[in-house]
Amino acid sequence: MQYSIFVFVSKNAGSFKNQKLNDTSVGSFIKQYLGDGNRVVLLAYPKSVRRFYNTFGMEAAWVCQSNTKQTWQAMMLLDCVLQYGLTPNDYHPHELLYDPLHTMIEEPGKISNAKKARFDILLTDALIALMNNMHYGKLNPQYSADILDDGLLPYYHAENELLKARQQTEFIRTIEAAQPHSKQYAAMQDKLRQLRGVYKEDCYETPEAEVTKIAINMERLRWAALDSGVYIQVNIPSYTLTFVRPETSYVFKVVVGKSTAPTPTLNSNITYLTTFPEWKIAQQIFVSELLPKAKHDSDFFENNHYAVYDRLNRYIKINRKTLAEIAKNPNLYYARQSFGCDNAMGQLVFHFQNMYDIYLHDTPEQQMFDNTERSFSHTCVRVEKAWQLANLIIGYDGDASKIMLLKKAIGKKLTRNISLRKPVPIRITYLTCEVKEGQVTTYKDIYDMDKSLELALYHNNETLTIK
Repeated sequence: MQYSIFVFVSKNAGSFKNQKLNDTSVGSFIKQYLGDGNRVVLLAYPKSVRRFYNTFGMEAAWVCQSNTKQTWQAMMLLDCVLQYGLTPNDYHPHELLYDPLHTMIEEPGKISNAKKARFDILLTDALIALMNNMHYGKLNPQYSADILDDGLLPYYHAENELLKARQQTEFIRTIEAAQPHSKQYAAMQDKLRQLRGVYKEDCYETPEAEVTKIAINMERLRWAALDSGVYIQVNIPSYTLTFVRPETSYVFKVVVGKSTAPTPTLNSNITYLTTFPEWKIAQQIFVSELLPKAKHDSDFFENNHYAVYDRLNRYIKINRKTLAEIAKNPNLYYARQSFGCDNAMGQLVFHFQNMYDIYLHDTPEQQMFDNTERSFSHTCVRVEKAWQLANLIIGYDGDASKIMLLKKAIGKKLTRNISLRKPVPIRITYLTCEVKEGQVTTYKDIYDMDKSLELALYHNNETLTIK
């Protein structure tokens, strides 16, 4: 967790312990710390904390209340964050201690208002951090803590949700609502809560291997922002594509990028389909220009996104042997070139905006789907039974005429773009485990990504100091 430092210098600078202020109320100290005092406060979400207290009237939210039920519930949440696949070190564990809180509440005169204000601010910051980590993930590659702290995103704002939670009788449940609502995530968390060690009194123990495995994949699911609606999920390690609808799911095999050209994780929306996305190369160019280059470099066709077919429209896998056969009778073959990252995109391609210029598409090499491990492509994702997936997507779109257009275009081998009125969310994830019917299913970490994420989540050596 990265912490931002607030440095506020007043005209009468002094030490934290010795400074005297005209107004010594807890609210006054909170205002001083967050506005114009000579304090150094280390916070994960300083701007969000300030917005919270501005709405709260710069008064204490936790340590000066007649009803402290929510305060103790907040402490309990932070005490056992492992049940959410998170780590206590990110939530001020060395400052937010039970003994001083008991004294603040039961014998308030024994604790200075300055210390009460500091405790109150840190508890607010910890809860905002927890809610952001539940919702977006601790290490979200798209939304850093600084971006979230700016408060400019059009959706979830942890400080606003925390204010709402304080108005609810179900305080903990409202905080937990920050988490993803997908069945996949819920199954992981349910399993995590069942595992030995999560409910022990000492929740600061290092998680066991299975707990860690689930936790890092819960983090990845937070990045994916899956919900309970309709979406497509491509999971790289399981080599599967799942078309998810509220009432049922449809699973397809996929081929993903090899380790030297890995498929990236991303969130996007499928907006249109293209039939026969490859264009045919003029025969003279194929014979006089492409074949001579391929004779000198057998990878020429693949590296330049060319696919070779015979006159029966059968895809030809290029190697030295097949090149020799083609050279004998070149006019019995022809080439098509794709616009994507793979040399042969088959009859269909599914388009979604992304910075990597990759596609989800059909492939003429259907035999690849017979393999258990299927990391063969050049970054793009190849899907088995692309026609069935297209029917599901267009069926969801609700325009029957597009089904006929798709059938006609494929039957006549025409290049046609078919737009969607309702874009379908697509999430490409890297989950090395799932929980199915209460049992953990693990997948091979084909890109060796688990260890680095585990270290980032659980081996944070940063120390927290407040002066």
